[in-house]
Amino acid sequence: MTIKRSVVLGIGSALPKRAVTNAELTEKVDTSDEWIVQRTGIQKRHIAGEGETSSTLGLAAAEAALKDAGLTSADLDLIVVATTTPDLTFPSTATQIQAKLGMTHGAAFDIQAVCSGFVYGVTIADKFLSSGSHKRALVIGVDTLSRIVDWNDRTTCVLFGDGAGAVVLEAQDQKGDVKTDRGVLTSHLRSDGRHGPKLCATGGPSTTGNAGVITMEGKEVFKHAVGMITDVITDAYAATGFSSADLNWFVPHQANKRIIDSSAEKLGINPEKVVITVDRHGNTSAASIPLALATAYGDGRIKKGDLVMLEAMGGGFTWGSVLIRW
Repeated sequence: MTIKRSVVLGIGSALPKRAVTNAELTEKVDTSDEWIVQRTGIQKRHIAGEGETSSTLGLAAAEAALKDAGLTSADLDLIVVATTTPDLTFPSTATQIQAKLGMTHGAAFDIQAVCSGFVYGVTIADKFLSSGSHKRALVIGVDTLSRIVDWNDRTTCVLFGDGAGAVVLEAQDQKGDVKTDRGVLTSHLRSDGRHGPKLCATGGPSTTGNAGVITMEGKEVFKHAVGMITDVITDAYAATGFSSADLNWFVPHQANKRIIDSSAEKLGINPEKVVITVDRHGNTSAASIPLALATAYGDGRIKKGDLVMLEAMGGGFTWGSVLIRW
């Protein structure tokens, strides 16, 4: 008996042209390179310039992923875009990218789970593909958080960057054995809206009529993050029988190196198996996991057959994990 699993066929990424170092930020706010690196691990981030938006960055990542997969938009029947910073209130960023790809069939829609968006997006696409209703999906994580950052708030403006990452998933028949199957093996999503005020934006269309800016209670977010992250990873182990020793790679949301290190230590994951790109990208929200995946895949670390754990936690709070055999 076979089952359908969502197998990664291609991956791509895109970053704005402009890179902003910590040294440059010290000219704008009262901070230092040492302070930023010590508390976050971030050394630089990319900031969207004129003509660079969530849809243009998402399109570039999508085109790269399709090229890597050896496919065109004609081969897709689903596009899921995870973003907190759409170009417009509507139409969706997904339909804008669909149009720019020249795709006039299938379905395209946005989801909003902030930094957990890509994990949510992969999980949603997997449900479509594993059900048999769709054959191939493009999942994009993209954000331009620089557009909603308060550049006078030194506690938040140093954290965030812009970027996009994308994967092409295909429904393929597998044996139904998690020990050997390729594709998405299990996923676990959570949310708890009681924590919303601890990491949120100050505006919205139906309240202030504008997007507002990011506000964060950093100590509170850090306090909850490690426990929430380990919770959904433990669930993934329970569902599959795997353990941290079985992982080839751990690709966490790139928010803060201290959170990443603490989570890996609590889970007993070898530091050499942890993919870290927060130093060069900052926190790119929904884009951070696919950017990290693209980096590790591009430099040859992630290979076919590798067991890869994805996890994220973001505003809402939302959090989740996806375990994939590449």
